[in-house]
Amino acid sequence: MAAGRDLDSYGAPGWLQAAPFALVFAAFFVLPLVFVVIVSFWDYNDYQMLPTFTTRSYVESFDGCLTDLPNLCTMFKTYVSTAKFCFIVWALTLVIGFTVAYFLAFYVRSATAQMTLFLVCTIPFWTSNVIRMISWIPLLGRNGLVNQLLVGAHVVDAPVEWLLYSPFSVALAFVHLFTFFMVAPIFNSMMRIDRRLMEAAYDAGASGWQMLTNVIIPLCKPGLAIGSIFVVTIVMGDFITFDEMGGEQIASAGKVIETRLGALQFPPAAANAVILLGATMLIIAVLNRIVDIRKEL
Repeated sequence: MAAGRDLDSYGAPGWLQAAPFALVFAAFFVLPLVFVVIVSFWDYNDYQMLPTFTTRSYVESFDGCLTDLPNLCTMFKTYVSTAKFCFIVWALTLVIGFTVAYFLAFYVRSATAQMTLFLVCTIPFWTSNVIRMISWIPLLGRNGLVNQLLVGAHVVDAPVEWLLYSPFSVALAFVHLFTFFMVAPIFNSMMRIDRRLMEAAYDAGASGWQMLTNVIIPLCKPGLAIGSIFVVTIVMGDFITFDEMGGEQIASAGKVIETRLGALQFPPAAANAVILLGATMLIIAVLNRIVDIRKEL
């Protein structure tokens, strides 16, 4: 024990041990974010950025938002649309992810089988997100496999139009792409549950539903919150899925930024990125109020 204390006394202080990680964090996260905020307050014209302080990009982003009330301006409509998809995808991935994690954690008894099935869930990530996303197009198209089966079974008389390039196809692609981001943290939380608590609850006469609502779900709060943050932040900033699966007909906050960048309007793009970051942080703050992740971990 004395030797252990001597080693601790000669060891580097905590701040020095954390310094390399802090430098990496500052270089690859803090500084780029600071530059984005700075550029968002620059002026611009058709040819260049002008390093003079102005709120022009923010004013133009919310142009008409106060004068057209109670109607929503384009920016608010875009964020409402994005938030709607966030909620739908979050709800679906939460249900599916919780179900898969529950099955792996409590119905698969063998640790080897658990890890094998968990790794099977990661196999789709061996391919590009874009490839997995566009793989739905041959299935959902007007002449796709799903429509052929529906027409062949006489369920419908004509091909269904809303299966592709619609809100349905966008939500379906998001759920397919990001459900695993729910499965992983929830499964990790479930595996950390002390099985003796569950045995005690059963001995006390708890039903399966009471076990789920009073023991498992409360103890899975960190996993639920972390998975929710993953899904919400990814969907909020996505624009490729909205483009490809929505037929470029569905607006999103990420698409606004991509459009500005395509037009070489970097200050407005930076301003919209800051607005998007603020909206995302607001959602995360609400989730953190519901579940204090730092306290639960």
